[in-house]
Order: sequence, then C-alpha cells, then structure tokens
Amino acid sequence: MSTTDNLWLQKIAADPGHSRWYIDRFRQMAARGDDLAGEARMIDAMVSRGARILDAGCGTGRVGGYLAAAGHDVTGVDLDPELITEARSQHARAVWQVGDLSELDLPTRFDVIVCAGNVMAFAGPSSRGEILRRFRAHLGDGGRAVVGFGAGRGYEFDDFLADASAAGLTPDLLLSTWDLRPYQPGADFLVAVLTPTA
Repeated sequence: MSTTDNLWLQKIAADPGHSRWYIDRFRQMAARGDDLAGEARMIDAMVSRGARILDAGCGTGRVGGYLAAAGHDVTGVDLDPELITEARSQHARAVWQVGDLSELDLPTRFDVIVCAGNVMAFAGPSSRGEILRRFRAHLGDGGRAVVGFGAGRGYEFDDFLADASAAGLTPDLLLSTWDLRPYQPGADFLVAVLTPTA
C-alpha cells in the first residue's frame, strides 16, 4: 500500500523537526496538567480489566499508555519511529511498534481498536479503506473499533462511514465527542464505535 499521500509523512518531509515538535507539545501539555486521557477513559469504560487493546496510530502513547497502566494488554502501532521511541520511553507496560496501519498483520485479535488523534484524517486517501479492512480483520469476537477525528480535515464523515461499511464495519454508536455527547449533523467531530457487520 502506498504511503505517498499520507499527510503525516508529508509534514515530516516538509519539516524534519515536526515529530520532535509534536512530542514536545504533548510533554508541555502534560506538564501543565492538561487532560490528555479523555479518549482512554472512554475505552476503559467499554471493556473488562485485562482487555486486549490496539492503539492504532498511537503517536507518543498517551492513550495506550493510560490503558496499559489501568491493567489492559495494549499494543500500539504508529508509522513514525520517533513517536514510537517516545512511547517506549514513557510507557513501558505496553508493546509499541513501528508499522503502517494499511499493512497491519498482527497475531492478536483485539477486544477494542482505538484510533484517536485524527489518525484517519492523516492517513492517505488511498489507504483509508484498507486500514478499516485491517481493523475489521483484527477484531476478536464481540470486538469494537472506535475511531475519532475532526471535520474539515479532508475526510468527510459520510465518506468515512461509507468506507467503514465497505470494510465490513457497522456503526454501533456515533458521538460528537469523547465525553459521550450524541452525534448531530453538522458536528465538528465524530467518534464512531464500529462493530463487524453481521
């Protein structure tokens, strides 16, 4: 699968210091006491303790790290080696690996796949459908994929939901925030809880 249209890789190509800036930004937010665990709290509430969770597009590990500390079996995958290095240094309880989500091929089947932080909007248009198919293939019995991203980022919510349907995923619940506010037409954010199509 081509990654040439991946917006994150384009940012790194344009500014080789972009990953370092991103790491420093989240370190500063944590130092200020900003709440960086809203997504993780939602995921934690969805599963029993010790669940198998994939943090897809894990970045610096802020979501998966929280979930691992809460007692879950977490694997994080991200395309950016610098972000994976940061995740490993900050969150030793999880397994972190460099990888392309459109080529995801892990032996584990997951209870939940969480894809936060606008990852799907950064993914190249040519790979989005395949990423969702890989998510579907990596869900265990009763598993759910939870994907959140903002509007105005080049991936319309209706297009995402059509891609999810084509990948064999059906919306179980649509929210407009990670703190469980219902999705309304015109919302500027989407959190989609998806289950394998029967």
